Amino acid sequence: MDPHVAAVGTSAFGRTDLTGRDLFSAAVAEAFGDGPDPAEVVDAVYVGNQSESYEHQIMHGTLLAEWCGLRHVPAERVEGCAAAGALALRHAVEDVRSGLRDAVLACGVEKMTAGGTAGATNALSAAFDRALEQRSGVTAPSQYALLAQRYLHDTEATERDLARIAVKNHANGAANPRAQFQRETDVETVLDSDYVAPPLKLFDCAPVTDGSAVVLVANEEVAAQFGTDDLSVQIAGVGAGANNIGVADRNLTFVEGAHEAATDAYDEAGIDPADIDVAEVHDAFTSCEAMLAEAAGLAPRGRGYESALPPAERSEGWTDTHLSTSGGLKARGHPIGATGIAQTVEVYEQLTGTATPARQVDDATTGLCINEGGVADAVTVAHVLTT
Repeated sequence: MDPHVAAVGTSAFGRTDLTGRDLFSAAVAEAFGDGPDPAEVVDAVYVGNQSESYEHQIMHGTLLAEWCGLRHVPAERVEGCAAAGALALRHAVEDVRSGLRDAVLACGVEKMTAGGTAGATNALSAAFDRALEQRSGVTAPSQYALLAQRYLHDTEATERDLARIAVKNHANGAANPRAQFQRETDVETVLDSDYVAPPLKLFDCAPVTDGSAVVLVANEEVAAQFGTDDLSVQIAGVGAGANNIGVADRNLTFVEGAHEAATDAYDEAGIDPADIDVAEVHDAFTSCEAMLAEAAGLAPRGRGYESALPPAERSEGWTDTHLSTSGGLKARGHPIGATGIAQTVEVYEQLTGTATPARQVDDATTGLCINEGGVADAVTVAHVLTT
């Protein structure tokens, strides 16, 4: 069975007084709209959720199935730190592809602001190796700063190049009504912002975000009930893999796990990197976009930092791919467990021509989502979507 994207929806992204379940309700309401009620079509639910510490809540599968009127369906929470949403989507795709189920709701939700900055920092550090990393006091920004420092050392990239990535993603976010930051910025503002962990500054880092996103993965028969005949999008390839949890045990500048995941997704879909028109990559920090562009084969080694340039101005060996058209994690927001699903929503809108005109990529037919969890490629999931 070919898995189709039958419906998508998100809540607003940002800081809100709404609970996680209320954010999820907003996403479901958008996805199902005038279509069938969830209880009429959904056979199973997978929920990406990073941490129970924000709202002191586990059992998200049961909770959110109940919240959209489902009873007695398989409902599970999926955990993979910031890759939780993409892992939930992967399970949904496999269920439909195998013929086991006709329609599966892949969800993501995170109420990060409930714990404040300290709570979010502590929750994210749980993704690090407890014995070798957590006890040293490192944080997510400091871990990624180590990778960024090495990347700047080993390539011709500069802090100004990373700033250009932030500027590009803020410009995309300004054209995205879903985005947390719907405003542009400039290179000097990025460079003048305070260091969080050198070389990463405040404007190099994705924000703490509340939000939810859902994707209904279904066979062709169910997808037709949502009137998607003229907007048919299939999930044609999936790749996933885990690398060592400890950063010191990995290649610091080439994200090997992301390379393997993306390659597997390309192979399943029968495409090459050059076929990718749009890519949502996991830019929790600006340096991530540069390194993931290389890992996914979209950029030559050492030149991923040119992702902010128009395709015609990039180095030889680059594809014509447009990266992070949603604004990415940097500007759209990063509600950890929902991020992988939100990436899919953006690629779906690009492939169906329903993105806002200012960010719509003309004639886009193939898209890539790369969602990573832990630091860099502790776990990485890639999906290829096609029309």
